[in-house]
Amino acid sequence: MVSYNYENFSSSRYDLGDFAGPAPGDRAPDAVLELADGSRRRLLDFEGDFLVIETGSVTCPLFQTRRKTMVRLSSEYENVDFVVLYVREAHPGARISQHREMTEKVACARRLDDGGGDRRLVLIDDMDGSVHKAYGGFPNAVFIVNRNGCVVFASDWNDPQATGQALKLLQEGKPADVRSFFKPVSPAVGVRTFRSSGRGSARDFFKGLPVLFWQNMIRRNLRVLAGGQPVAGPDVNCRVGSGYLILP
Repeated sequence: MVSYNYENFSSSRYDLGDFAGPAPGDRAPDAVLELADGSRRRLLDFEGDFLVIETGSVTCPLFQTRRKTMVRLSSEYENVDFVVLYVREAHPGARISQHREMTEKVACARRLDDGGGDRRLVLIDDMDGSVHKAYGGFPNAVFIVNRNGCVVFASDWNDPQATGQALKLLQEGKPADVRSFFKPVSPAVGVRTFRSSGRGSARDFFKGLPVLFWQNMIRRNLRVLAGGQPVAGPDVNCRVGSGYLILP
């Protein structure tokens, strides 16, 4: 990835054929992150049986499309912690531009408190996207981490139904052997998100749509259908040599 805080979305900003985030069995990267109220806490400082980490931003139509289901899951699994890792703006526009300083990023993260019942803790990455990059750098990825600090489920694109099934299996003491398919944006949510972001965001998205459709809806989903994704049990201990990140 180049120019982390890009001013205009382009599919070339992402290596859609090679997701570099931690896989099941890897140690989950940890970091001290900022909250919208100015306090700080560690990403992996959680009390539940598992931690669900979803990357997102207010201008990401995929993240916004999945919010209702993710909120429902966070209510259903009271013994699981859910957090949003706030990353760069996926589709900046004239109203919500890419962040130039941390105060702008914090202000955008506060927009997630929109009265929709999403009570997940929002942890804000630094301006360089250090934690986002450690988790693969995709705009709407999801990871489930166990009490050993190990990833037990990961998907470069969050499919909330698959994430929910993974949680169910893990809580039953079974590996999260679940196929997580890429699913498109809800048209209504997409329109609302692009309008909120402002002029230019929809234009840039549609420019990249042919590549996005081929790489995600076809190539990636066929790869998932073929199987072979890594699987780890709920109590796995992390592989030696897995990445670990602590920020001051």
